[in-house]
Amino acid sequence: MAGSTHTVTNQPPPLVGHDLYTADRALTEAVERHLAPELLDEVRGELAALGRTCGSVQVQEWGVLANENPPRLRTHDRYGRRIDEVEFHPSWHRLLGKGVSAGLTAAWVRPGGHVRRAAAFLLWTQVEAGNGCPLSMTHAAVPALRTDPDLAAEWEPRLTSMIYDRELRPAGQKAGALFGMGMTEKQGGSDVRANTTAARPLPDGETYELTGHKWFCSAPMSDGFLVLAQAPGGLTCLLVPRVLEDGARNPFLIQRLKDKLGNRSNASAEVEFDGTWARRVGEEGRGVRTIIDMVAATRLDCVLGSAGLMRQAVAQAVHHCTYREAFGGKLVDKPLMRNVLADLALESEAATTLALRLAAAYDDGGEQERALLRIAVPAAKYWVTKRCTPLTVEASECLGGNGYVEESGLPRLVRESPLNSIWEGAGNVQALDVLRALQREPAALNAYLQEVGKARGADHRLDAAIKGLLTELADLEGIEARARRLTERLALVLQGSLLVRFAPPEVADAFCASRLGSDGGLAFGTLPHTLALTPIVERATVRLPT
Repeated sequence: MAGSTHTVTNQPPPLVGHDLYTADRALTEAVERHLAPELLDEVRGELAALGRTCGSVQVQEWGVLANENPPRLRTHDRYGRRIDEVEFHPSWHRLLGKGVSAGLTAAWVRPGGHVRRAAAFLLWTQVEAGNGCPLSMTHAAVPALRTDPDLAAEWEPRLTSMIYDRELRPAGQKAGALFGMGMTEKQGGSDVRANTTAARPLPDGETYELTGHKWFCSAPMSDGFLVLAQAPGGLTCLLVPRVLEDGARNPFLIQRLKDKLGNRSNASAEVEFDGTWARRVGEEGRGVRTIIDMVAATRLDCVLGSAGLMRQAVAQAVHHCTYREAFGGKLVDKPLMRNVLADLALESEAATTLALRLAAAYDDGGEQERALLRIAVPAAKYWVTKRCTPLTVEASECLGGNGYVEESGLPRLVRESPLNSIWEGAGNVQALDVLRALQREPAALNAYLQEVGKARGADHRLDAAIKGLLTELADLEGIEARARRLTERLALVLQGSLLVRFAPPEVADAFCASRLGSDGGLAFGTLPHTLALTPIVERATVRLPT
């Protein structure tokens, strides 16, 4: 009889054993919209297979284990020799291997590569976001290396390989390689021009000896790193291999691993360079210019990563409320809860739609699209990453006390949610970057206005928002202090224009009413009650196989 008090009822089944890709209608529609027709069958199959992998019990468990067993630093071996190695749980290596084999570092060499990779990255983030860092760094290093054709010829085939080789040995002996990045220093933070790491030229004129430190070094177990250091000609980009061609370890002294709020499965380190060998990438003194395309690519990954976290949080919240009963009915059918879920779904869909549009601009590569990216990437990075944290917190609240318990998975999403807003330049850095583009590159604003203008006349609230934005752009008084507000409006208007053009009418209507009009509140769940909210929630619902 005692056991009867422990009968479990009124709980949803686990959200596993399904295809994350085909269940995400906003994502599948964006892929169909942006890919060439001749690629669609291949990419549908590829992404559906990855979606099933992401939703499988086994791979979800790998994500949990990688998060619960963070990396450990081993500075010395048993004999006292310095080795500076980072040990990871086997689940980390399994995840990283799957990510590499799924093409998450191969966008630059595949047809439609950026759209198909963006969709895959968004899916893969939902398993465990930590391993996205080395995948992102490796992907983003390619455009920086292309400033030096010889370096690109040597390294690009390794970085775009779909084979994961975890061993530390000379890169020339490996079937695939990963890259990290080291720019931030204690005294500078985002102000990389304040860096003090010194690069002393060696006689050949192309290589250097580094002395200094990096306060944040991403993915310290990687095969190579792009770093910034002060050479005689100024701040310069350099490639630091982890292992030299003769098999010797390049001096790369890991002082400690960061104890972080989230992203715990990934290693972030403080490192010292002491006679460390490096090869110049690009021109001496042009380090920021050389690395800027890498930064732009990783900023887009911040948008994609946040969109992935948001999608998973919304899927979990809607799933819970679809099965959970309270006050005489399903939670999902209660008008106030439906308002909350629809509002969360709107935010998630807007993020996904914008992220995939930017990925398509990379695939296009034309002058107009490159100009659009100059404003749209920092604006999207600013806004989407900032919306991630309140969304994940609200989604966890939809589960009530269950959402505050670690086993639900929501606390891991909440802890992860602030990272992308900080990484690759926090909010002020993005807003100031938008201002620089507006002031120095007229083609960027023209490209942006042409893009949002494609939806002009389709919704009066969008038209009014565009008009208001033009008024703000014409007023330069106190422009720096208004940079965040202006960047927010740029992102919202762009999201609204895309949804008006491509989303179902009820989605576009609700977005324009609440984000561009005056009919929304400051918290989620404050949409006008007259909107068609049920179809929005239905669109975000995951249907488990029967």
